[in-house]
Amino acid sequence: MMIKIGLTGWSDHPSLYNTNSTKNKLFDYSGHFPIVEVDTSFYAIPSIKNIEKWVSETPKDFRFIVKAYQGMTGHLREDNPYETIDEMFQAFRDCLMAFQKANKLGMVLVQFPPWYDCTSKNVQYIRYVKEQLRGYPIAIEFRNQTWFHGINRQRTIQFLKENGLIHTVCDEPQAGIGSVPFVLETTSNKALVRIHGRNVYGWRNSGIHTNWREVRFLYDYNEVELIELADKIKQLEMKCEEVYVLFNNNSGHHAASNAKQLQQILNIRFEGLSPKQLNLFEGEF
Repeated sequence: MMIKIGLTGWSDHPSLYNTNSTKNKLFDYSGHFPIVEVDTSFYAIPSIKNIEKWVSETPKDFRFIVKAYQGMTGHLREDNPYETIDEMFQAFRDCLMAFQKANKLGMVLVQFPPWYDCTSKNVQYIRYVKEQLRGYPIAIEFRNQTWFHGINRQRTIQFLKENGLIHTVCDEPQAGIGSVPFVLETTSNKALVRIHGRNVYGWRNSGIHTNWREVRFLYDYNEVELIELADKIKQLEMKCEEVYVLFNNNSGHHAASNAKQLQQILNIRFEGLSPKQLNLFEGEF
């Protein structure tokens, strides 16, 4: 049993970097955490060249959680740059293979939009995604409450379990139909916990702001809340082999400090991280 903690993305956590250079951010990041979510893959499937660079910059035991491309999850609002669905999925499979070849793929995160509700058609599409990504560990994240309303809650968990899909446990504001409760269930030998903050106002009203991410994920967890989260994460750990925890509350750069606090509460020490650069004169006196 093991808990791994990380953040969504590695390029926007100033407290983790040794310099202001953009060149070494991933290397610096991997001196602090053993996992990271590749969130850029949601907007564009990364090139093999970029993936090989990321893989080379991280330690042997480092793992990437790769977020599914928006054309695969129903988020894409403009024209799909791929001529066919098959071509799109093939490009994404090629991307995953590059991580897998280096033994650095933690899992694939397939996050569906808030309007993706619990219907037979949508259940069938999840089966289709599973077939397209056969052989890869897939985590499903719902953002619509209907998946967990009443009897649907147990049916959803059972469906994920029967299909070998990882249930993504979310800590987020409870702000109506476009949010889901914290469901303390595992469906695989791995669990994924994504921590989005608890900013109810930002969650409900993000559409009225020009840069909605500045509001939606603006939240700093206090110690009591982190202790409560730690207890829930330990309960999940009892039910599976690995729990991956990702902090996404980074509008105000709180994700890194909250992740470090949680690590301290759980009394976890991560081995095999990248070496941190010593500050000038450190250890000399």
